[in-house]
This record gives sequence, C-alpha cells and structure tokens, in this order.
Amino acid sequence: MSRELMQQNIEKAQREIERRKKTVEDGKMRQHYHFMPQTGWMNDPNGLIYYKGKYHLFFQYNPYHGFWDAMHWGHAVSEDMLHWEYMPLALAPSEAYDYHQKGGCFSGSAIEHDGRLFLMYTGTTNEGNGYEQTQCIAYSEDGIHFEKYEGNPVITAPEGILGSQFRDPKVWKHEDTFYMVCGASRDGKAQALLYRSDDMFHWNFFNVLAESRGEWGHMWECPDFYPLGDKYVLTFSPMGAGEHTSMYLVGDFDYETGKFNYHVTGEMDWGFDYYAPQSFLTPDGRRIVIAWANEWEWMPLFKDWGPTYKEGWCGFFNLPREVRMTEDSTLQFLPIVETESLRKDSKIVNYFVVTEEEKDLKAGDGVAFELKMKVDLEKTDADRLELTLRCGDGKKTVCLFDFRNAEMSVDRNEADGWSRGISRSTMFLKGKKELDIHIFSDQSSLEIFTDRYQNNHSSNIFAGDAQNQLKICAYGGSVVIKDYEAYGMQECIR
Repeated sequence: MSRELMQQNIEKAQREIERRKKTVEDGKMRQHYHFMPQTGWMNDPNGLIYYKGKYHLFFQYNPYHGFWDAMHWGHAVSEDMLHWEYMPLALAPSEAYDYHQKGGCFSGSAIEHDGRLFLMYTGTTNEGNGYEQTQCIAYSEDGIHFEKYEGNPVITAPEGILGSQFRDPKVWKHEDTFYMVCGASRDGKAQALLYRSDDMFHWNFFNVLAESRGEWGHMWECPDFYPLGDKYVLTFSPMGAGEHTSMYLVGDFDYETGKFNYHVTGEMDWGFDYYAPQSFLTPDGRRIVIAWANEWEWMPLFKDWGPTYKEGWCGFFNLPREVRMTEDSTLQFLPIVETESLRKDSKIVNYFVVTEEEKDLKAGDGVAFELKMKVDLEKTDADRLELTLRCGDGKKTVCLFDFRNAEMSVDRNEADGWSRGISRSTMFLKGKKELDIHIFSDQSSLEIFTDRYQNNHSSNIFAGDAQNQLKICAYGGSVVIKDYEAYGMQECIR
C-alpha cells in the first residue's frame, strides 16, 4: 500500500486546482446552476449518497486540464443537491492496480457500513498485457479522508470476461447481505454481473443479472439496480447501441437466484447528452438520479470535446431528477422539487394562442431560465409547434413538436457553430387532452421535458450571452397554450 503516495497525489492535485480555479471561474461557458468541476475534466457521477446529514457527490475527475486522463475522484457536499461545496479529492491513483496515465480510479459507488463511508470503484492499470480493470474498496471515518483497503483488488474479472471490459460497481445492501452489480462484456455482448458479500471485503460471483443478446450493445457502462414500488429497475449506458445513451429496464427480481426478469424497456433521455446516470435515496425516500451531460460514442466525432477546454474545464451534470413509476411500469424523470428555490422574476400567463406569426416569449434573461407550459390538444388544430431557444447572432436551437407525425425533435445544428445533431422521439398523444412542456436552460445546456416527464431531451449547446431570445410559432393552424410560467434562475455554482 502507498498511503503516502495517494496523499501526495491528492495534495499535488489540490495545489493545481487552487492555482487555476480563479481563471476557470471567468469562463464564458460556465454554467449558472448545473454542477461542474472547479477546473479540468469531469465525467461520470460516482458514490452518490446521503451521509451524516449531507448529500455527497463524487465524480470522475482530471484536475489538470480539460481532457480525459488519469482518473481521480472529485468530491462535493450539499444540503439541497443544488448548492455544492467542493471538498478535497477523495481518491487519486497510487497503487499497482490503479496507477496509470490512461487508467486510475474509475467509476463506482458508495455505501454506509458500520458508521463508515465505503467507496467501491474500478481500478484500471496496464502492466504490459493490456488494460486490467478490477473492483476495489476505500473507506473513511469522516466521509472526507479515504484509505484504500490493503486487500485490494477485491474482485478480478471472471473467466470469459476481458479484463478491459469489467467496471463500474454499484453496491447496495439487502437484509444482511451486500450486493454489487457491474458492467461487463462477454463474446461481444453486454452483461450486468451480480456479486454478493457478507462483509464488503470478500465477494463471490452470484449470477448474470441481465444481458444483451445484441440489441443493447456490447458493453453496459455504469449499471444501477434498485427497487421502485413493487418492481426493480436496471439502468445502464450501452456502448455500441447507436444513439441510445441511457436505458432502463423494469421487471421482477429474485434474491434466491439472482436473476432479473424485465418486461418494460425505455429511454431515460432521448437527447445526446445524458450518460452514466447513478441513483441514490434521499432521507424522505425519493429515488434521485444524476447523469453526466455528455456521451462517449458520438462526442469523438466532434473536435476537442467542446469549446470549454479552452477555458480550462470540461463537463457538467444534468439536473438531479426524481424517478417515479407510472401505472404501466414505465418511468418518469422529474427535475427535483428543490429547483423551485432558484426561481426569480416570475412571468405567468394563463392563456394565449400561437399562430404562424412568430411571437417573442420572455423567460428570465433568456440564458439561465425555467419555462413551463401546456398545449391544449383539444383546442389545437396546428400541424406543428416550434420553439426557438437561445437564438440571436444568427444562431438558434429549434424544438419542434410535430402533432401530425407524432414526433418531437431538438435541432442544434445552428446552435453555436460547433454542436451538431437532431435528437428525435415519438410523441404518443392518443387520448390525451394536453401536452406538458418543461424547459431548463443554462449557459451551455438545454433540458427539455415533455409528456409527464417521460419524453426528455438533454443537449449541450455552447451559446453566448447574446443568444438570449426565445420565440414560438405554429404551422398549419393554431396552438392553444395555457398555464405559461417562466422564471429566471439564481446562480448557485460558478
């Protein structure tokens, strides 16, 4: 063990953060109310937990510059999941199993055990035989300073699983036994492997919890598994499954056999930027999920992971969302109610009609805002409703609700001179009297929720302050809007 080396590496990283954070704070693309790192690169959320009176958020982190590199675990705490206090780094590469420039302390999760906070993470290294990923343990008495377990790694890849395709443990406890699910790939097809333990240190393989037959890609990253109502939910981010960024499966689970039988599948988000979601429970029993606002597979088609690297940082998280189950076992993903505390400068309109003559809408400063409204489908006869968001200086992002073809789309091809792509999803409107629309805009992102929070699109756009106009129009008739609410949003992260 190299306790001294990990502490040295943490202290070195903290000095770099302190040296650069003031410069990074001035970046023009910095978010106003979405969590982001003080400096450097951030990807997956890790170790989400409520511990000793505070929410703890850990995250994949390279503090040195705005690109992915050797992974550390960043750490922040909050009392409301919106206002975060940055803490010292929790983990840094230091051991033979996690000390490599293109490896490190990869994603994992947290659990409280015997009053201590345990982290379970994937150690990644390369000793000349390719990348090897193993599952490792660290723990803390105070939830801030962590020590790696001397017996690491506690789990190595089983026979038939590539050592480079075995990662992202999510741990929980049921009755007197600890369980862990992690992602793997066998014969080019994705699996979620289930393990169990009596003490958090000694683990045995239990079963293949669920697997792809090819329809959901070759690797499931960041699997999560939890009860919701009388069902169980498995979520994951599939690699090799096209534009699918985060999926959910709902079904039944048998603790006797360790097998999950799912009968409902769905998209957590249809946008381009919703990946590696991880969930946890709040003290009042809500299941909350947080995701990385980016995605591995399409992003390399763009240059430089976006313009924020020029400001010395890259990466932020989508708003925390509450997971709820509907009567047909499909899931809803609602922005947490705490976001209402950020509202300011409200504008309320009970009713108005949209025609082909474009109207200007007002929502805060047009950059950081929240907007809610409902389409009265019974009184609407238009073919399409178009919302033009963050427009100005010849740039725009277009959200289109196509009633005739039952499709929603978000087009960011003209958003900022850099972003590309049109995300699409089906709108199922049969028998419905209204369509709800809920939008959160921040400096570099749009999150659009519709249809009872089951049809959501999250996309990054890197728009300047001059892109602060908001417009609405209809095609082929008129659209009746009711219950329009708009708010500016207070800054809580910088």
